[in-house]
Amino acid sequence: MTALLELDAVDVHYGDFHAVHGVSLTLDEGETLAVMGANGAGKSTLLKAVSGLMGASGGVVRFGGDDVARLAPHQRVAAGISLVPEGRRVFKSLTVEENLQVGAYSRRPGPWDLASVFEAFPLLAERRSRMGTHLSGGEQQATAIGRALMANPRLLLLDEVSLGLAPVVVKDIYRALPVISARGTTVLIVEQDVSQALAVADHVQCLLEGRTVLDAPAATVTRDQVAAAYFGLEDH
Repeated sequence: MTALLELDAVDVHYGDFHAVHGVSLTLDEGETLAVMGANGAGKSTLLKAVSGLMGASGGVVRFGGDDVARLAPHQRVAAGISLVPEGRRVFKSLTVEENLQVGAYSRRPGPWDLASVFEAFPLLAERRSRMGTHLSGGEQQATAIGRALMANPRLLLLDEVSLGLAPVVVKDIYRALPVISARGTTVLIVEQDVSQALAVADHVQCLLEGRTVLDAPAATVTRDQVAAAYFGLEDH
């Protein structure tokens, strides 16, 4: 079976700074992969290389078996890759429903429409007419994820879902991830909240200073092992 996403020895630079060093990963259709690590580990940079916001300076990014290095970000969206960026970036002058409709511009066929997004995030249905400027952080995050789903992606990239949100709100957001997976959407999530990531992921990969230091099925690793990988410590 061909993997949906394959990264083979990918390097990414910011000018002279080498942010990602030879990272490889494989993500099969329908799986959820959590990429974890401390600030500056290279997690968000890796997502940018997959989404096309940054070019890889070495290695190969394959999606559905095809090398996507030459595809611009909007072409990757059309191919089935959607990114929810860190900071959410909801359109504050639009309502929740209008924000969601923006995500449908690519008109890819698939299971996601307003009804299915509202099913995954019931709070959005209640606030469909609320302006973006009046949304809480959690409501903005749910709107941003829903907007990305409206493009009917094969692969959903989530960057720092829990950042800046209260724990109870994070739990509400994470409750929707199994629903998203059940509809056939593959998920690659970048996260610092170890407990939440381990609870939803099939596989985990930890980065330290741009290098993979842990790569294992989620069911086989402990919180302590992930924490040790985070900081480059020996796990005892």
